[in-house]
Amino acid sequence: MNVIITGASKGIGKAIAEIFAANGYDLFLCSRGEAALYKTMEELVTRFPAVTIKARPFDLSKKEDAVAFGNWCLSYDVPDILVNNAGLFEPGSVYNEPDGQLESQMATNLYSAYHLTRTVLPKMMERKTGHVFNICSIASLHAYTNGGAYSISKFAMYGFSKNLREEMKPHGIKVTAVHPGAVLTDSWGDYDNSAKRIMEASDIAKMVYASSQLSMQACVEDIVIRPQLGDL
Repeated sequence: MNVIITGASKGIGKAIAEIFAANGYDLFLCSRGEAALYKTMEELVTRFPAVTIKARPFDLSKKEDAVAFGNWCLSYDVPDILVNNAGLFEPGSVYNEPDGQLESQMATNLYSAYHLTRTVLPKMMERKTGHVFNICSIASLHAYTNGGAYSISKFAMYGFSKNLREEMKPHGIKVTAVHPGAVLTDSWGDYDNSAKRIMEASDIAKMVYASSQLSMQACVEDIVIRPQLGDL
């Protein structure tokens, strides 16, 4: 069994890689930052020597890179699970965010998943089994101050996921949209979480893994997970 994970060098992507590797899955990892990606791969190989872990840096906001990564993965095997996690948060408001921010947010947060999924999906459909996880956001469900283009792109990512779910029903492929609230990742910078106000990346990873372990006739369509005290 093997898993493709994008944005895998840190945060939620890395936590998802860790839990699948710990449970014996082979991994295909991607992120934009080469040094961080290979450091993560080295760490995982050391911790989980029984599994095969391959990694290659690509900028998935570029269509050609997303397609190339998908074909690179397929050159080894057809994925059992695809986790579209690559994403970037750029704060701003529609009326005053920098020109081009919507385009860059859509490319990173939506087009990356769209083009990668379209590349690997035909082979998954031939096999009539598989699971696609799309890491959306609470910002996919509710607008909030300073969300701007980021929230727009995440609403679009959820729309992509919902459409894909309907399309894949007859092909035996599950599709799950994951909506995390605040998670302690690099997006939060030096945030002091000593009071345990926001979630840990491993919380999201545990939910993704659990959802992947159900019977073939069960599909978790949406995972909404927030901090205990609610959104910030």
